[in-house]
Amino acid sequence: MSENRRAELAAFLRAHRARLRPADVGLPDDLEPGRRRTPGLRREEVAELAGVSLTWYTWLEQGRKISTSSQVINALARALRLDEPQHRHLRRLADLAEPKPVAMPASGTDRLQRLVDALSPSPAVIHDARLDFVVWNRAYALVRTDPAHLPPGQRNLLWWMLTDTTNRAAMRDWERAARAILGQLRGIVGSRPDDARLAGLVAALSVHSAEFRSWWADYEIAEFRPTTVSLTHPSAGEIDLELFQLRLVEDPDLLLIVQRPATDNDLRRVCALVDHC
Repeated sequence: MSENRRAELAAFLRAHRARLRPADVGLPDDLEPGRRRTPGLRREEVAELAGVSLTWYTWLEQGRKISTSSQVINALARALRLDEPQHRHLRRLADLAEPKPVAMPASGTDRLQRLVDALSPSPAVIHDARLDFVVWNRAYALVRTDPAHLPPGQRNLLWWMLTDTTNRAAMRDWERAARAILGQLRGIVGSRPDDARLAGLVAALSVHSAEFRSWWADYEIAEFRPTTVSLTHPSAGEIDLELFQLRLVEDPDLLLIVQRPATDNDLRRVCALVDHC
């Protein structure tokens, strides 16, 4: 951790300690009000609430070069009554991975659905951290695929790419696209080695896809690069779609993919399918 980061971490802790009163954290008020030299909690009170030594916490607030761990930083977040954004910021300052976000409520999914619907006539879809389908718009269902027709356990981007014969026949450069998505998933699995859902997906694809078995062993890692998907739609004919990937700030695990018709002719063909432009 750099000196500047340690100084910023120390300033953050001091500021949030100063905002709290003993009553805010379940401690009794002072018997003699006004005797505190500084506003807010004392260092020893924060250390006691977090279950750490006073010396260690004092050094942390002084910006000294000491080691931290996920457990003690999380304990400090609880002791200081930090909300989710503050907790994430504290972990970033401590050079730790951000805490796992809480599951999105149904109202959050509705919000995402409104987003992809507003992007029509461009096909748009949102995937989670495992590349499972979360929401998609009507244009995506008509131009690419309707994930609602996939079995619940198989509503996954890579599963669809590798096992859907209709999509394979429609795409003019299917193998390149499939290998790129597999490379993205390879990186995701490496960063989440204990994810049971991902392990199950890898095991299932190993059984159902010869390409997956072959390519997975190559251990290729890929990141998104701007590209255009060319396909032959059974009703609309040739369509080129320019791909965009965006992360949602409210939940960085969510990936928005927008497939914009590349030309005016492509737009007209998509509009004829979705009957909306």
